[in-house]
Order: sequence, then structure tokens, then C-alpha cells
Amino acid sequence: MVQSFAEGEVSPELAHLIGQELAEQLLKGQYEVVITTHLNTKHYHNHLVWNSVSMVDGRKYHSNAKSYFTEVRQISDQLCRKYGLSVIQTNQGKAMHYAQWKAEAEGKPTWRTAIRMDIRDAIGVSFSWSQFVKEMEKRGYTWKLNRKYPSLKPPGMERYIRLRSLGKGYGEAEIREKILRPKIQQVYGNTQMQFPRRKLTGLQRLYYSYLYQMGVFPKKPKRIPYAVRSDIRRLEKRISQMEFLQKEEITTREELAAYRKSLEEQVLSLMKERRELYRKEPGGMRIQEINGELKELRKKIRLSQQIEKQSLEMEERLRQAKEQEEVQEMSGKQQREAEWNR
Repeated sequence: MVQSFAEGEVSPELAHLIGQELAEQLLKGQYEVVITTHLNTKHYHNHLVWNSVSMVDGRKYHSNAKSYFTEVRQISDQLCRKYGLSVIQTNQGKAMHYAQWKAEAEGKPTWRTAIRMDIRDAIGVSFSWSQFVKEMEKRGYTWKLNRKYPSLKPPGMERYIRLRSLGKGYGEAEIREKILRPKIQQVYGNTQMQFPRRKLTGLQRLYYSYLYQMGVFPKKPKRIPYAVRSDIRRLEKRISQMEFLQKEEITTREELAAYRKSLEEQVLSLMKERRELYRKEPGGMRIQEINGELKELRKKIRLSQQIEKQSLEMEERLRQAKEQEEVQEMSGKQQREAEWNR
């Protein structure tokens, strides 16, 4: 194991002393260890090599990635702080390899830099999260998506890394927002506007209020309610539904139901026409055209059904958010009154 120190921060004697204390705290006198302090680089460093079999009870020393951070790195960092030395941290507060930290600190490209560049390029040509995933796959990346924190593996590498480990702005929610923001701006026109040009009513107003509470506009609420924030994974769908309502000029559930009824009637008419064609012209081009038209109509029918159901869920979430805000305001008011009366 190598324990390295920043250039000019430590003397050879102190470096060796810290290496000894690291071995004492980590191995607790149970394993034979050799500690050497090397001065052949600008960054003084210790090499620790120990017998993996305990000289006390014969048990084997076990280590993994988790124990490195929770034991080895933790003890080393504590000792460095004890003697007033610097500790390498990433943006998330987790340790990173010294060579990687040094390269990034000096502005030199690393393999993580290449991943970030590919992600930015993929975001620039994507209009949805699924398209972003496919764009990264075109660049040779593979994904693990069925987990709390999505991970990807760069081409030519063996290990997957979590998106969030790439730093601020590269987590899943942040990438989704970057993909969708141009669409949000497109829906509401001028990017400098905080509100639509015309007054929204009904379902369109509901969707706009919901998106505002999700914090996706330049003007944001004081705090994003948990009841709404937990729905962030559906942000892309909410934008599509809002676009649909505006395109079809639908503002009420009654208009939505009438719109769907009209589509269903078109579906029945086309299905009847197709049945007749199957008997008269089974190989005709018109059948293929009808199939395409039916596919689009059914897609719109499903979307209208989703809006009808999910808009009710959104109303409930906004109601919960309002209740939470009122409770927090009341609690803050009572606390201020209590402090005033003291």
C-alpha cells in the first residue's frame, strides 16, 4: 500500500512517523509489517507491506473497496488532519486516486473528463432521457439502469461508474433537467419569460403550476415540496403531456373526454375499412396506411387516458404540497412568537 503526501508539506521524519501510526491503528499489532519512506519524488510517500496472515491467531487479513474507504483511507486522513496536512477530497466528499485528483486540479484531461464530454455531447442532441441513453450507447457505453443510481461503463474499460460520481451536474436528475430545459423553453416561448404569454386555465394551468413546483423554470419556488419532488422521474412525461394539451387546445377534462371520443370513433371507422380491404385487397397499400393511422390514434388515446388519470394525482400532490407549506409556515410563526415572548 502507498501513502502519499502533498509536495512540500511533510518532512521525511514526519512522513515515516505517520506511516508507523497508520500501521499501528490499522493492523493493531497483529500482522508483521515493513514501512519504507521514499524521497525519490517531489511527493514523499510511504510503502507499507504486511504479511496477510496474523502472527497472533493465524487469521487472514481481508480488504475490499469498502474497507479501503471506511478503514484505511479514514485512518490515513485522520492522521493527516492531526498533523495539519491536506486531505484529498472529491466534490461529493469521497476520496479519489491521487493521480486523478492531481490531473483534474491541474486542468489535465482524464478518462472521467472524456466521459463528461461525451455526456455533454449526448445531451446536446437528445430530447428525452431514453434518447440520451441510446446516444451514449452509440458512443460505445453500456448501462446499468435498473438501480437507484444509474451506472455506465466507458468503451474499453471493465468497471461501471455511477453518473453522480462524475461530479455536480452529472447525476440522473440533473441530466434529465438539462435535456428537458430547451423543450420547456420551447413550450413557453422566450427563454427570458417567467410565465406564458397568455393566461392558462384548467388542465394547462395545473400542469404549469406542477412544473413550477418541480423547480424546472428559471423562477423557482422558495422550496420544492417533497410531494412534488418525488415525481421528478416523470418530468419528461409531464412536459410531453403539457405540450399535447397546448397543441390540441384542451383545457378541461370534458374537452379531453370529447377529444378521446372523436379518436375512438375514427379508430372504429378505420378498423371497419380495414376489414373490408382484407376481403377485397388483402395485399393493398391502403391496409398499411390504415395500420399506421391506427397506431398514431391509439397513441393519442393512451396519452389522453394518462392525462385524465395522472392529472388527478398531480392535483393531490399539489394539495399535499400546500398543506406541507402551511404547516411549515405555522410552525415557523409559532417559533418566532415563542422567541419574541422570551
